[in-house]
Amino acid sequence: MKVMIRRAATGLSIYVPKKDLEESVTETEHESLWGGWVRLGNGWVLDLPEMAADTRLPITVNARKRGGED
Repeated sequence: MKVMIRRAATGLSIYVPKKDLEESVTETEHESLWGGWVRLGNGWVLDLPEMAADTRLPITVNARKRGGED
């Protein structure tokens, strides 16, 4: 699914246009964010693609939701 990742005042947030959902990132697998999973405030876990550590935000990427699709 396509998601937009941006830096907010409280940290990172992810917007899922298909679900009209915006959630904060509560936990990440890697400090650089890319190539691992992120946990959102609603409990979703998304796998993010490999990208350069200095990739600028905001950015839209294809992410995969773990645990099946809603």
